[in-house]
Amino acid sequence: MIDTILFDLDGTLLKVTQKAFLGIYLRELQNVFVRLGMDGELSVKALWAGTNAMIVNDGVKPNDERFWEVFAQYLGFDDGQRKTVEAACEKFYMNEFNAVKAVAALDDDARRLVRALTEKGYLLALATNPLFPLCAVETRLAWIGLLPQDFSYITHYANSSYCKPNPGYYRELLENIGKEPRQCLMAGNSVSEDMCAGALGIETFLVTDYLENESGAGISLYRHGSLADCEAYLTSLATS
Repeated sequence: MIDTILFDLDGTLLKVTQKAFLGIYLRELQNVFVRLGMDGELSVKALWAGTNAMIVNDGVKPNDERFWEVFAQYLGFDDGQRKTVEAACEKFYMNEFNAVKAVAALDDDARRLVRALTEKGYLLALATNPLFPLCAVETRLAWIGLLPQDFSYITHYANSSYCKPNPGYYRELLENIGKEPRQCLMAGNSVSEDMCAGALGIETFLVTDYLENESGAGISLYRHGSLADCEAYLTSLATS
């Protein structure tokens, strides 16, 4: 019986396209690097190098350690310089990062869904790709009226050592929440990153409002529909 829902964030609960998100995010973060006296373009390249290191992480180190290790090496930074940039980024995610909110479609859909499923007794985990610190996740949740307390567990770059679509990400998540695959459903908008959870025996729901399907794969293989359809399915499942 399914008693746990794993929710993706960007493009699922938070209605925003990856292209729009990245456009403003990279611009604002580059400004932070420049204010620190860093080369803006080179710093963004270091950011991508660190991000790629997290994506291919093999579980030996947490994602945050992988990121900052590669970021610092790319720029030739010592520990002191790295810590200065890391502290500036923490402040960024609680301030300038809010500029990205302008390109998101903000409504009460996610908050209503989370409240309804909580009332039905589901355990909810936020299974967002752990490429960001927790403060960046908390800021994005606030845009849609949600709190960290609305979820029993949130993946972020300090508590994860894999990323989607590596199946290790889902195995690690299940271990941390103490659940078996058969108890869970993964709801997300990416065919490659979210629907791969099905290979582990996790039921899936592909949210199509902001569908990500770069390969053009047929989606008829998956239970799919809008976020509202997902809500209807899950609430009916809980009362069956």
